[in-house]
Amino acid sequence: MRSTLALAFVVLLPASTRSDDVPGRLADYMDAAAKVEKFNGSVLVAKDGKILLAKGYGLANAEHEIPNTPETKFRLGSITKQFTATAILILQDQGKLKVADLIGKYLSDAPKAWEKVTIHHLLTHTSGIPSYTDDASYMKSMTKPETVESMIARFKDKPLAFEPGSKFHYDNSGYFLLGAIIDKVSGKPYEAFLKEAIFEPLGMTNTGYDRHATVLPKRASGYDRLGDGLVNAPYLDMNQPYAAGSLYSTVGDLFKWDRALKVGKPVSKAAMAAMFTPFKDNYAYGWAVGDHKGHKQIGHGGGINGFATDFERYPEDDVCVVVLCNVLPANPGKVTRDLAGIVFGETVALPRVRVVAKVDPKIYDDYVGKYQLAPTFVLTVTRDGDRIMTQATGQEKVEIFPESETRFFLKVVDAQVTFVKEDGKVAHLILHQNGRDMKAQRVAQ
Repeated sequence: MRSTLALAFVVLLPASTRSDDVPGRLADYMDAAAKVEKFNGSVLVAKDGKILLAKGYGLANAEHEIPNTPETKFRLGSITKQFTATAILILQDQGKLKVADLIGKYLSDAPKAWEKVTIHHLLTHTSGIPSYTDDASYMKSMTKPETVESMIARFKDKPLAFEPGSKFHYDNSGYFLLGAIIDKVSGKPYEAFLKEAIFEPLGMTNTGYDRHATVLPKRASGYDRLGDGLVNAPYLDMNQPYAAGSLYSTVGDLFKWDRALKVGKPVSKAAMAAMFTPFKDNYAYGWAVGDHKGHKQIGHGGGINGFATDFERYPEDDVCVVVLCNVLPANPGKVTRDLAGIVFGETVALPRVRVVAKVDPKIYDDYVGKYQLAPTFVLTVTRDGDRIMTQATGQEKVEIFPESETRFFLKVVDAQVTFVKEDGKVAHLILHQNGRDMKAQRVAQ
């Protein structure tokens, strides 16, 4: 459910030598990711409807040492949103609502501030309604049992952040409200309508609403990595994510979902076109629309306590990649991009163990300063004795480790920093993250 800009730092090995064997290269990559990066979860890669790799890595349950498999059920987090959006479009196809409708038509206690907000605005994160997960108190209140009404009460009296339709801001409140609209219009609980209208018709028997009390066979437990060990992820009352992030599924069921979308199910052709048409910031109805090195990409990631997920479709190439993780920190988006790259014949390097180089700590003095990556995002570099530290805006201070005198990495997340000199002085750094090289100009020493 959460979306944050975080530091992440990568060092890579030469690519697999099995250049003509796509399934073999996929397997090599994932074996390296499991060994080096401690990837823990399940993946599926398919091309033209044929599964090239479907495998689990690590443990679904560490206490009983039960391994992950393609049949393991994972919490999806915000991948849920595409199913919520689909449910809305099914109701529109049935003539029970229109996405252009004002939400006050279906929410009787909607405040005056929402009088211009439409269903379309909720679907595209452009309503201006504050996201309840952005509230500073959210982490402290996430264990509290809630109803739909009590959750809406948390944010309904807050002023809009902007005029509806004018800006994009990722908004779990908006998708929560879509769940309430589905309840009202369908006359059935959100989870029941999704099961009846989407999951059962498509044979997605391993997908549903993840309730803590349910005894659910093959369900993965969520963990946080602590040093060399694991701890159980913090408890979350599953009424809170609701239509924004409450579902569970398997890599196999999400492949069924991909196949259904391929043939135009379960909504009309017009609804399908609307679902994949971005409005602002490349976001459509529950899907982010972009490209991977010239290949059109439609997908979504998810993050929820103990789980990180990514589901990407490349419709013009008929490629589908699903990555579901149950140990944090994890970077399923990078894994997805690399696996897709292998399918597309790119040279994709294998993860390897990073080695800390021996350097004179005195060189760290040259790097101390502030580096602006964006108007509101700065990396602050400091020296702490014989260590060099960096701190991103709104995040904790962390140590970075030298690979050379100019190139550094983190040990706990996947990114690198390269310091660049001009005329003998450090002028900027480059943050290597998620396949991107982002320049940050030095703005202060």
